[in-house]
Amino acid sequence: MDNSLDSILVQLGEVGKYQLFILGVVSLGATLHAAAHVAFVFTAMNLEYRCEIPECDTINPQFEPPWLSNAIPYSDNKPSKCTRFVMSNATDSCDKVSDFGTTVERCNSFVYKTERDSILKKYNLHCEDNLWKLALVGTINNAAQFFGIFIAGVLSDRFGRKVIFILGMTFCGICGVVRTFVPTYTWFLVFEFLDAAFGAGSHICGFIMGVELVGPKRRVLIGTLVNLTSSLGGLYAGGFAWIFQAWRPIIYSIYGPLILTMCFFWVIPESIRWNLSKGRLEEAKKTLKRVAEVNGKTISENSLEQLKSTDEESKNSFFEVFKSTTLVLRLINCCVCWITCAFLFYGLTLNSVSLAGNAYLDFMLTSLAEFPAVFACIYLADKIGRKWSLSGSFFLTGISCLAFTFIPKVAESHSGSLAVYMLGKFSATAAFMTTYVITSELFPTPLRHSMMGACSSFGRIGSMVAPQALLLTQIWEPLPLIVFTAMGAAAGFLALLFPEILNIKLPDTIEEAVSIGKDTRSVLKKH
Repeated sequence: MDNSLDSILVQLGEVGKYQLFILGVVSLGATLHAAAHVAFVFTAMNLEYRCEIPECDTINPQFEPPWLSNAIPYSDNKPSKCTRFVMSNATDSCDKVSDFGTTVERCNSFVYKTERDSILKKYNLHCEDNLWKLALVGTINNAAQFFGIFIAGVLSDRFGRKVIFILGMTFCGICGVVRTFVPTYTWFLVFEFLDAAFGAGSHICGFIMGVELVGPKRRVLIGTLVNLTSSLGGLYAGGFAWIFQAWRPIIYSIYGPLILTMCFFWVIPESIRWNLSKGRLEEAKKTLKRVAEVNGKTISENSLEQLKSTDEESKNSFFEVFKSTTLVLRLINCCVCWITCAFLFYGLTLNSVSLAGNAYLDFMLTSLAEFPAVFACIYLADKIGRKWSLSGSFFLTGISCLAFTFIPKVAESHSGSLAVYMLGKFSATAAFMTTYVITSELFPTPLRHSMMGACSSFGRIGSMVAPQALLLTQIWEPLPLIVFTAMGAAAGFLALLFPEILNIKLPDTIEEAVSIGKDTRSVLKKH
């Protein structure tokens, strides 16, 4: 099937007008979904606040009036968020230290530094002992994707890429909007889980739909462009969060458009390869004729008749991998690299709103760092090889995180610290992109999708842990970045255990996959 279909796609134009149009539509949906995937960074954002002092604060209180140090204990030149000194004398001014005692008490009302609004206010998630509840939102989101990716993969193989791509985004949008009306924090988590689970498979479905519609020489480029939607989604989410700075409008602006993706049913064709795999030859031929018409090409009936159904069960089942020690070790290493990539990538993404500058701008700038990383990945992976690119990216991420811990977290040094931080995000993104490439090239064709799905699911362990890892700042502020450094270094060494696959033909059988790195003479070189 692959050879005849690929030859037809080459004849029709590997990336013609039709493919570009469909790619644009798919990328739009993937961008909207990517924005929804990171929206929790802003909806569950921690805020700057202090205890309200009813005896002293006015109707429109200042965040740090001159008398504040008399009423509230300070730490690192910042007022305590949840404790205040007990009042010892009745007063209207609070200007004297003697008006307060040395005993502290917990307060129940607060004054906020800015007009920002997150679920912290809605569900009263104030104070250090509730920080884990804010972090749990991100963990729940990624836990849902852990299950959702696997389920979406099964449903995609059964019902089609198009169906899962569109319905996943639509139901993600619906659950996201419904979340703004729920009365309790628990119900908020329930719908956070549901919207992430529904949308989990949309990105991979969009990725597959994009690369399956173009010729073989353009798959890496198109796959890379589809992956750039993650960066675009980050810019989209950060931009609207900066405009509204309130969690409900942020959700409406990000999740509302996802509901409209239902219209894609009348625009996007089903994957040609999926139709062929299900014996739907006529539907596959109809799509190819449409491609030829829009691209201004001709396609003969003889060429179409060469297409064959591949709806018979593959002899290479998922469990065949476990009969080879080489492939099992390779799969384990891939899973570890995926977990590390997700941990570093999402950890740096979430932490970007806690830097010394504008939280929204810092988030958007670190998202922008992903663009050059993707193109650097394409160049370096073909220039110096896959495993050296991956290992170098991991090491550079670790070095950047370590260097960042030595830069003072003050406004005066923010530009320098942000540059180092963006370098870390750049290299973490490059590692993620290279891991995609390596995973897709190390396993045989019949098992390639299932292996990528398995590794991607395990990768969610890293993204689930990332929000909780940031709580380590309560022990020691640089500790999360020290953990990032250690993980990056460990993965850098593990990446060197992969065989080099530069200029090696993609393996079509388990035997060819096992022989990679052992006897390259048994694996055909790329022409």
